[in-house]
Amino acid sequence: MIKKIFSGVQPSGNLHLGNYLGAIKNFVNLQNQKETECVYCIVDLHAITVKQEPKELKKNIRETLATFIASGIDYKKSIIFNQSSVSAHSEGAWILSCVARMGWLNRMTQFKEKAGKDKEKASVGLYAYPVLMAADILLYDATHVPVGHDQKQHLELCRDIAQRFNSDFNVPDFLKTPEPLIQKNFSRIMSLKDGTKKMSKSDPSDLSRINLTDDSDLIVSKIKKAKTDSMPMPSIKEDLNKRSETDNLLGIYSSLSNQTLEQSKKEFAGKNFSDFKEKLSDLLVEKISPISKEINKLLNDEKHLDSILFDGSQKADKIASKKIKEIKQLIGF
Repeated sequence: MIKKIFSGVQPSGNLHLGNYLGAIKNFVNLQNQKETECVYCIVDLHAITVKQEPKELKKNIRETLATFIASGIDYKKSIIFNQSSVSAHSEGAWILSCVARMGWLNRMTQFKEKAGKDKEKASVGLYAYPVLMAADILLYDATHVPVGHDQKQHLELCRDIAQRFNSDFNVPDFLKTPEPLIQKNFSRIMSLKDGTKKMSKSDPSDLSRINLTDDSDLIVSKIKKAKTDSMPMPSIKEDLNKRSETDNLLGIYSSLSNQTLEQSKKEFAGKNFSDFKEKLSDLLVEKISPISKEINKLLNDEKHLDSILFDGSQKADKIASKKIKEIKQLIGF
């Protein structure tokens, strides 16, 4: 059976190590597996649920594409496109919003977190965001969706919407109910300054994250300044629940070197933090610097990037427009 993978990344600009290890590295691995078809979407419609500067948004769409390619996603193997270029996503979102129920959306915890205390001022788009996400996935008959823990609830809603549509229109299995693909290890990369907070571009301190556009010197400097604790490097059996910064840095090293946390503990047990940080810096420079250089190179050729997006949108539209046509026929349009 062919696995059909769908996932999306918001074009927020300044993608960082957390985005790479938590999502993009996994996208590359999935693409290179046998019998998989991958669709990777730059979800610019999701981005405008909060106000965007138009010129900045256009720049960020290209930068996200450049990051995908520089990280190893092959646009000849996988479909890469920006969401707004395929009208079926917007049409599908409206139709499915008439199937979804208010009670389902009211349970979504991410809206409550993002809207904050004054949810009356949040956009309707931010509230209805999970329905658009469902349309994104269901239009491509995706069988599997790589998601973080924070998106798992949205995928469950997607499954509910699919099942409700199939039931309402008596078409069993017409909309496929996808399975989540959740990374078991290192899916959440934390701040270099506070191991209890997720690495984020919104953190005011640039020292809190490794940006995928950082050069070698900046990477080394940030790791030197990364917060640790006064205790020695952990023993093999030590539980790191109370040593969040150490746990995070060892997790980053383990993910980049494709080994378990236990193997990393064994490698550095009894050594100084300075030795570990030097090794971690070297590994980051080895893995991230080529990506950074390639991103900058790709960004210098906007026409090439735009042509990749155009080709990808043509391929995506062929799949999604066929599905939306079938949906319209079923509901009586």
